[in-house]
Amino acid sequence: MKKIIIFLFFVLLMASGIRAQQTQYMVFDFIKVENDQIFDYIEYKDLMEKVYRQALNDDKIKGWDFWALQSGADQSTFQYITITYYNDPVKMMNGLDESTLIDYTKIAYPHLNDAQVAKLFQNALAIKDTPMRLYMQEIVSTDDNFQMKPGVLASFDLMKAYEGKFQQYEEAETEVFRPIHQSRIEQGLMGHWSFLRTALPLGSEAKSTHLTLNMYKDYMQFFNAQAYEDLNQTAAQQKAVNEGLNSRDQKWVYLATLENVVR
Repeated sequence: MKKIIIFLFFVLLMASGIRAQQTQYMVFDFIKVENDQIFDYIEYKDLMEKVYRQALNDDKIKGWDFWALQSGADQSTFQYITITYYNDPVKMMNGLDESTLIDYTKIAYPHLNDAQVAKLFQNALAIKDTPMRLYMQEIVSTDDNFQMKPGVLASFDLMKAYEGKFQQYEEAETEVFRPIHQSRIEQGLMGHWSFLRTALPLGSEAKSTHLTLNMYKDYMQFFNAQAYEDLNQTAAQQKAVNEGLNSRDQKWVYLATLENVVR
């Protein structure tokens, strides 16, 4: 019996380790570019795709996305969103410093000398501003085989849990809303959903505490999802949904299109 208990303990420990390894950490950069530099920035994002692909090959990151904003609270504040994926919170917080990015630029552009690479990189950085950056940990996501490719749509829903209802809100997203989104995916009305908690910035003045990502393969799927109404919900399910909605404030919703992806 003792051997069985020890064996089960190690099985649970290994399972816990696997879950920890599978946890995704993400850095969201909300990027502003002046109107007269939009075309320069298009060149910049293509350059960064090559650079981040080198970082992926070197196992520094798990992926990188470039999203163009379609709608949101104030599009003059920023027009683009990038997401950099990590499998480790320390890697997320350390990020990729400038010297590392320059080294990867040299690999991506072997025909350029050091001075040309440095100038290319500095010119690229000069055309953008990052008014907001969020460090986030994925709490839960749907089970799906969604393919990330250019043209995919996503809504970035920034949430702020009400004071004293932080845990209640997280339980609602995990236990109430996740099954709803899973059902929509199985009906072909959505591609992927994930729920994230903000690691930084923290404190009562932070604009958001959580974020949900809702992904769709195209506009047709997106509009079908908006028109869908689940008439089969029981009174208890509807009550749970309403309680979940009342535990948070939906600060902003941004709709964006995926333009570049590194996986």
